[in-house]
Amino acid sequence: MAKLKFLRSSDGTVGTREVDDAVFGRRAPRRVQREAVIMYLANRRAGTHDTLTRAEVNATIRKPWKQKHTGRARAGRTSSPLWRGGGIIFGPHPRDYSYAVPRKALRAAARAALAGKVQAGAVAFVDAIEAKSPRTKPMVRMLTSLGVRGSCLLVLPERDDNVWRSVRNIPGVSCRTAAEVNAYDVLSHRTVVLTDASFQALKERLAAPAPRAASGTGE
Repeated sequence: MAKLKFLRSSDGTVGTREVDDAVFGRRAPRRVQREAVIMYLANRRAGTHDTLTRAEVNATIRKPWKQKHTGRARAGRTSSPLWRGGGIIFGPHPRDYSYAVPRKALRAAARAALAGKVQAGAVAFVDAIEAKSPRTKPMVRMLTSLGVRGSCLLVLPERDDNVWRSVRNIPGVSCRTAAEVNAYDVLSHRTVVLTDASFQALKERLAAPAPRAASGTGE
């Protein structure tokens, strides 16, 4: 069992809560997490980089000097990649870097990332995160009470614009719903703050599939 911090928002008292450290599984397949993070980073790339080939360089097509009797190497045009300011050989051009990883693998990666946070004690609980209007100070006070240092990921059961506007100016703090959380979000933040409702939603969404029963009958 892992002892995690728990904040009661009604009176601001901080206690501890025991959570089974195997709630998201015990094994943490680093290979699956690595593949998921690389996919998320690749899908964020704009892919707008572009270089000029020798045909696209703005240069004259006239020979810089005669073919023979100059004592210099033969040259056809100044747009040659061998010349300064010429074209680029095999340079990057606009492309789409995005690709997909199977959903089962992405769920396993997110489950493993959360399991690692729980086992490391880098998860904190709040009974509820609410904001009647966008205000940053109450959110800062809540994170300070939980002892949050560095980057933090707030996980809400559903979207709340007031909460999102309250934390968007806090450096290193991000806000996601339980339906949006992925392995990259968890691994890129030092601490994960959950509510009771978001914790239950994550367990239901990322629950490991039950093992299949053995098929066939033995004799």
